Amino acid sequence: MSLPKKIDLHMHTSVSDGSDSPEEIISHVKCAGIELFSVTDHDAIKGCETITGLLEEGDPRFMTGVEFSCKDGEGQYHILGYGYDPASSPIREAVGEGHAIRMEKLKKRLGFLKDEFGFVFSEEDEAALFALDNPGKPHIGNMMVRYGYAVSKEEAISKYLDRFRAGNAYITPERAISAILDSGGVPVLAHPSYGRGDDLILGSDMDARLRRLISLGLEGVEAFYSGFTEKLQAEILGFAKKYSLFVTAGSDYHGSNKLVRLGDTNLSEGDEYPEGLLRFLERAGFTA
Repeated sequence: MSLPKKIDLHMHTSVSDGSDSPEEIISHVKCAGIELFSVTDHDAIKGCETITGLLEEGDPRFMTGVEFSCKDGEGQYHILGYGYDPASSPIREAVGEGHAIRMEKLKKRLGFLKDEFGFVFSEEDEAALFALDNPGKPHIGNMMVRYGYAVSKEEAISKYLDRFRAGNAYITPERAISAILDSGGVPVLAHPSYGRGDDLILGSDMDARLRRLISLGLEGVEAFYSGFTEKLQAEILGFAKKYSLFVTAGSDYHGSNKLVRLGDTNLSEGDEYPEGLLRFLERAGFTA
């Protein structure tokens, strides 16, 4: 199978915090001319299971994906997992843990909004939130706008929801990485240069972070990313070469919930693929 000319390995459906259903994602991927794609919903694999059952002969090539929100004493990380077996117990148990933590954070966030700002919602609307597959800040933010507590989802998040601190309510990167590996997948650090919020991790700090995660089993980095400057991209590609890591490319598309276009990975058609990306594609069954 020849190399895909356009890939996007980081996108979200309505199973987590994207606006597009799995069915809509497939349609949009086709329209965008993407030849290889992956859905990486937060702490969830339901979207991947749905897409796998919908794909037909001639459709773009699909790779299972997931994005774990992780934290430990050294910082916060988003760990992507690719090519895992969705029927494998380790990945299913890990997403189950991630989902349980997310639901507990939802409960605490609603309590925080009530206690700190007096924001209350109807029982029906709260029940609708808890009925979602993987509710997060965007879902609460949209509800706050409907109630007039904020003028936009972005304001709801930055002015109110981001003031809530979840503490250690995350799975650890070690847990996520081991679950991905034990399920036959490849663990990859998402948008490596970004820590929490707008924090940038560069130079020796980035080197130390990568060496630590590699010791836990990390195998790749997302070097091509919609939010990266050329300088950030070059630094991550340098680290990928230094540590012989796989390289991936993703837009972080969320549909109408973010101003990111599907396929916008900063990896242009016709660009020469770096060695780490070629090795990753080879693992996925593509050959140069």
